[in-house]
Amino acid sequence: MAEERSGSLSGLSEKEAKEFHGVFITSFILFTAIAVVAHFLVWSWKPWG
Repeated sequence: MAEERSGSLSGLSEKEAKEFHGVFITSFILFTAIAVVAHFLVWSWKPWG
């Protein structure tokens, strides 16, 4: 039979959820850093303010 997951809406175990969270946060920080650099470079090229 299938393994029972207790109290999780996502169906992930606590360990899996923590691993996913770590990858998600790292990816989000990387994406944000790239976006900030891109905005700075565009602003340096053609200031909009």
